[in-house]
Amino acid sequence: MDALITVLLVVTIALVFDFTNGFHDTANAMATSVATGALKPKVAVTISAVLNLVGAFLSTEVAKTISQGIIKEGDGGVQITPTMIFAGLVGAVLWNLGTWYLGLPSSSTHALFGGLIGAAIIGAGFGSVDFGVVLSKVVLPALFSPLVAGLVALVATYAAYMITKQARSRGADAGFRHGQTISASLVSLAHGTNDAQKTMGVITLTLIAAGYQGAGTGPQFWVVASCGLAIALGTYLGGWRIMRTVGKRITDVQPAQGFAAETSSAATILISSHLGFALSTTQVTSGAVVGSGLGKKLATVHWGVVGRIAMAWLFTLPAAALVGGLAAWIASTSTVGLIIVAVLALAGGLGFVFLARRHPVTHDNVNDVDEDYSASRESAPVTTGKA
Repeated sequence: MDALITVLLVVTIALVFDFTNGFHDTANAMATSVATGALKPKVAVTISAVLNLVGAFLSTEVAKTISQGIIKEGDGGVQITPTMIFAGLVGAVLWNLGTWYLGLPSSSTHALFGGLIGAAIIGAGFGSVDFGVVLSKVVLPALFSPLVAGLVALVATYAAYMITKQARSRGADAGFRHGQTISASLVSLAHGTNDAQKTMGVITLTLIAAGYQGAGTGPQFWVVASCGLAIALGTYLGGWRIMRTVGKRITDVQPAQGFAAETSSAATILISSHLGFALSTTQVTSGAVVGSGLGKKLATVHWGVVGRIAMAWLFTLPAAALVGGLAAWIASTSTVGLIIVAVLALAGGLGFVFLARRHPVTHDNVNDVDEDYSASRESAPVTTGKA
């Protein structure tokens, strides 16, 4: 009975993580479309939520990378416990909420992996983690995916403005705005095929670790459906704070840039999902937005903002691992320890929500840039595109 309760607790917080992943990563798909006016904010998040749900049913390769790869399990592997998985999810959820409050598009993927790795190391030792899989399917994609997406977006933006003669051709802007509806939808679909599966993998890993599912098996239908619904709901509520950063603070996105950034992001994510790479859609999208800024003549990239985002990327995995490891150390002591971790996690999450409500960002003001930020970016270094 205690094991069943722990599993139910893990499934619950896994779906909470999936929900935070949805509103944390809404900006990945829709920030540029909202910033350029191609889509109304509420319409954008509705489209994104529906396609996230559809995407969750298209593939399970990324889920298998998590449930059968990063954390060893089953015969011949080190069996971690549901309590450790719960602790890892605590680290991921708290990091997601903290970076959401700050408006930083950090990686929910690396928060999840960091939390799980930290908890597994503390609870079961270094042998419980397959660092070869971590390197090949997490670290290397994290290094190369934003560069690839950024380069593709740079070239695509340059070509778009050359073809349309700096977008002065009749109807060019309107055409790119219509194109953004399609490209943003593709990013949402791709996001569902990649990010929703990460939570599926975690729940499947929990069921295997608790003995409710055989080793080497994939996610069950109810797992796929619940994860798809959770991330879709989070997406619909909208991560407006992060959407403002991606759409307005990295570069002043125009329709051609938005179309190029979204198309390159969708292509990169869909290919990676097919290969089972659990990459960060946040990093891909942010890299593409930077590339679109560099590809447009007289466009500016605000490197101060990019630097803060890069620092968040750098610290995401180790910070989540630290919190996950600490949570595993406390939760593994006893049932009381597990309850203490759950209560502290709830208090921390509600604290971030309370702080965010003091300075709300909604669909009504998502395209506004606050005065403090405007003043700070005037003194920050910028780069002008060469197209």
